[in-house]
Amino acid sequence: MLIVTAVSIAYLLLSAWLLGFKTDQLWLIAIFNGCYYASRPTRRFILGFSIFIFYWIVFDYMKAFPNYLTGPVHIQDIYETEKAWFGIMLDGVRVTPNEYWLHNTQVWLDVLTGSFYLCWVPVPLAFAAYLFYKDRLQFIHFALTFILVNWIGYIVYYTYPAAPPWYVQVHGFDFIANTLSNAAGLLRFDDALHVNLFGSLYAKGSNVFAAMPSLHSAYPLIVFFYARKTTHIFFTTIFGIIALGIWFAAVYTSHHYVLDVMAGITCASAGITLYRLVLMKSVAYNERIAKFYSVITK
Repeated sequence: MLIVTAVSIAYLLLSAWLLGFKTDQLWLIAIFNGCYYASRPTRRFILGFSIFIFYWIVFDYMKAFPNYLTGPVHIQDIYETEKAWFGIMLDGVRVTPNEYWLHNTQVWLDVLTGSFYLCWVPVPLAFAAYLFYKDRLQFIHFALTFILVNWIGYIVYYTYPAAPPWYVQVHGFDFIANTLSNAAGLLRFDDALHVNLFGSLYAKGSNVFAAMPSLHSAYPLIVFFYARKTTHIFFTTIFGIIALGIWFAAVYTSHHYVLDVMAGITCASAGITLYRLVLMKSVAYNERIAKFYSVITK
């Protein structure tokens, strides 16, 4: 009780200092403490999912440490590379895939791609919950692979700050610090369904200049990989379709270049490979995994 209380207070104080007070912080503490004290099963569950809570906290704290302070932001160079490698002819002019789709939007595509993009966090979390009750050891491996892929992505964020396609469409090639996040093409989903879903979500964005790699593209690949080992081929196929849908949606909605999507796929592949071939081969690492397994099982 003392440890949980101390950690909860420390989190609230640190968050208020770095980001200012937000009701999201109280909800997080309420959910964690509620699950921890409600019963033994809910305590096991929330301790297991503390891996994902830690991910969310670090992602949120990125707002306090903008990556554009670590080096020059890549805006025009990545745009020109995208156009050179993947450019499409439109009315006699070579444009990026994002610009092509910006001139060829369809309402049904707006709704479809928005629906796929909504899956980027709920699907990994739902799959993690499934693994937690079906195969707790695979749950741990999945969750820690997820975290490792994020760390790799964050390293790239801070070594290669890059603007998304919508930034060029709105601001051109000039760098503007503290630019507010933008739902871009996903606003068409909101308009089509008369909601303010993506508009409100992207108002809480962490970092505009963290487009490379696309972790939206990395997450479904991690799910697909572990689904192949733990689920029926039907569900594996569904997860594969979701991955393809998110990859296309990222480009269609001008949130990422094809280069960003490829970098996200590479990031996921590197994280999975590193975890399976290096960390899982370590005796000391597996001993720690066994301890954590006992905490969330017994």
